[in-house]
Amino acid sequence: MMSLPKPEVILTHESDLDGLVSGLLLQRLARKLFDREVPLEAYHYQGWQRRVPREEAAWVCDLCFETRLDRPNWAIIDHHPTEAQPKYATLIHDLGKSASLLCYEQCRAHGIQSPSLDRLVHLTNVGDLFLEGDPDFTLANDYANLVKSYQFWNLCALLDGDLDKLLDHPLLEVMAVKRRVEDPIGLAWSKANIEPISPTVGLVKTVLGNNNLIVHQLLEQRATPFSILITMFRRGNGPVVVSLRSRNGEAIKVAEKLQGGGHPNACGATLPRSVQTIGDAADYLRKVLSPAETAPLNSLESLFDSLALAGKPPKG
Repeated sequence: MMSLPKPEVILTHESDLDGLVSGLLLQRLARKLFDREVPLEAYHYQGWQRRVPREEAAWVCDLCFETRLDRPNWAIIDHHPTEAQPKYATLIHDLGKSASLLCYEQCRAHGIQSPSLDRLVHLTNVGDLFLEGDPDFTLANDYANLVKSYQFWNLCALLDGDLDKLLDHPLLEVMAVKRRVEDPIGLAWSKANIEPISPTVGLVKTVLGNNNLIVHQLLEQRATPFSILITMFRRGNGPVVVSLRSRNGEAIKVAEKLQGGGHPNACGATLPRSVQTIGDAADYLRKVLSPAETAPLNSLESLFDSLALAGKPPKG
């Protein structure tokens, strides 16, 4: 059992169910260990990159370990790939487990466990790692879609910090109907509406259904010539968020170009606030991911032209 420092704050990922479950689990663990309510903060990747780690002590979950987090009395519990090695921080890391499962293992070591939490963490793990062979895969994706549909803080308010309330929540009936009715319609429409962003990246337009499952099926069926597929949406009047998927680890490199992060085949990024519309976002992606190539100066004529434009006479 690893000894954890007393945190001033718990920091988690805002975009998905794994961040919600792991964050609330750590709040419960802090309450048990230190008899106090530790505030929870949640971030998308871009906001997370801008946040300064100023606290003397903190717990971080479902956000990638970086050297800037390598601080005494900081604990990071995560499963994203990282090349950083801790010298001062406590790092609990396993690529094969979701952040929720890693946090729940810490909870169980301190006597926090229940059949409902066992089930909920299992479903979160299956959905976050996209374990297609698991018999609960479809249901797990319904759970994951709750955060996509109703947003992180709305669900936190509905649950009032009590994760057990999420198991068999009535809103899952809505997710099941959406999956049965919307997903097939959305898949057929999206398959016919894919735009090239670069030779390897395609933008999948979506109107209905679970975007993650639709893109997964497009990749599975090899329905497009692109190895990386992007979907995007705008949060109200906020920034445009993009989600990237691939099958062979290519997606993460594209996400990093967009100042995002995540898993090799499932990751995301938040575009700059100057990108105001979905149309602008598509243009921005093309500019960043498929920049215009500069023609080489292969002839004496082009060399003279370039020098003339620069106002420099040729040497001779």
